Amino acid sequence: MIKDFFNLAIRNLKKRRLRSWLTMLGIFISIATIFVLIALSLGLQGAIQEQFDQLGVDKLFIQPKGQLGAPGTSAVAVELSTDDVEIIKKVSGVKAVSYMTIGTTKIEFNDRARYFIVAGMNTKDKQAFETLMEASGLEINQGKMIEYGDDSGVIIGSLYNDNLLFKKEIEIGNKITLNGQEYKVMGIVNPVGNPSDDQNIYMTFEAFQNLFNSSNRVDAIYIQITEGENLEVVSEAIKKKLDNFRDVDEKTRDYSLLSPSQLLETFGQILLIITAFLGGIAAISLLVGGIGIANTMYTSVIERTKEIGIMKAVGARNKDIMLLFLIEAGLLGFIGAAIGVLLGFGVGKIIEFIAINYLNTNLLRIGAPLWLILGCLTFGFLIGTLSGLMPAWRASKTNVIDALRYE
Repeated sequence: MIKDFFNLAIRNLKKRRLRSWLTMLGIFISIATIFVLIALSLGLQGAIQEQFDQLGVDKLFIQPKGQLGAPGTSAVAVELSTDDVEIIKKVSGVKAVSYMTIGTTKIEFNDRARYFIVAGMNTKDKQAFETLMEASGLEINQGKMIEYGDDSGVIIGSLYNDNLLFKKEIEIGNKITLNGQEYKVMGIVNPVGNPSDDQNIYMTFEAFQNLFNSSNRVDAIYIQITEGENLEVVSEAIKKKLDNFRDVDEKTRDYSLLSPSQLLETFGQILLIITAFLGGIAAISLLVGGIGIANTMYTSVIERTKEIGIMKAVGARNKDIMLLFLIEAGLLGFIGAAIGVLLGFGVGKIIEFIAINYLNTNLLRIGAPLWLILGCLTFGFLIGTLSGLMPAWRASKTNVIDALRYE
C-alpha cells in the first residue's frame, strides 16, 4: 500500500514538473547553504584540531590579557617581559621556557615596499628554542635556521618564495631591507597553511630589539612542562608565581595562561557562534521554502478536488488521502534536500580549491560525514511533511458529493 502511495505521489509530481522544481528551489538553496556552513565549520574544526594535536599536551601559552589571535596583532597596554620569563623558569615542573616578540615593519625588495609581520625569537637557549619551534609549527624547507648570534640574518615565510609578494621570488642569500636595515635571507620555512603566518619574517630576539628598540618586551611565552608532571598543577604554580611578581590577583590578572585544549575550546566557541548566526540566516530561506511547499500543496488540493472525490467514491479513506498528500510534500522536501546536499558539496569543494590554490590556506576545507548528509536529507523530508500537513488535512476532509460536482 505504501509503495503504491509513493508511486502515485511521484507520478503526480512529474505531471506538475515545473511547479515542483520551482517549489523545491527554496528548499535546495537553504539546505545547500546549511550544508556548506556546517561542512566548512567541521572542516575548520578538524584543521584546527590537527594543528593543536601537533603541539602536544605538555605546552602552556601566556599572552597579555585582552589580546585575541596571534601575539602582537592587538594593541594592548599590558606588556610581558623577559623578567616574567625568568620567574617562570624557577617554577617546579617547568622544563623549558621560550618567548617571541612581534612587530610590523616596512620590507623592501626588488624596488618594492610592503608591510608585514616580523617576529623575534629566543634562540639563546637551544632546548627553549626547540620548544618554540615545535609550538609554532616552524620547519625549515630551504637553507638553515637562524641561531644565536645571527643578528644580520632572517628566515622568511613560504609565500615570499612561492607567491611573488614582491613580483620576484626571494631566495636563499638574497638581501632584504627592514626599516632601513639590510638582512640576509638564511632560510625559508615550510608552508604553515595560514597566509598571515606564511608571510612572516623571523629573526633573533636580539636583532628584533635592535630593529624596534623594544627593550625586553615579549608578546608570547611558550612553556614546556617536565614529562610526568600534571599540566593543571604546574599551570596553577605558574599563575601563583607570576601573580606575586606582577602584583596582581585572580581578579586583576593582566595575562592569560592557556593550554592547547583551552585554546581549542575558545576557537570552537567562537566558531560555533559564527556558524549559528549564519545558520539562522539560512533558516529563513528554509522557512520560505517550507511556505512554498505549503502553497503548492494547497493549490494541488484545489486542482485535484474532483480526483479526491473519485478516490473517496471508490473506497479511499480520509487517512489514505491525507497520507498521499503528506508523501507528496515529504518527497518535495526530500528531493530538494538531496539536490541541496549535492549543490552544497560542490560549492564547498570550490571554496576549498580556491582557499588552497589562491588563498594559500588549508584551513578552509569541508568535512562531510555521513550523519551530516543523512541529517540534511531527513531534515528536508520533515520540513516538506510539516509544510504539507494542513493541505493534506484539508484534502482528507473533502466532501465526496461536493468533490464530484467540482469543475
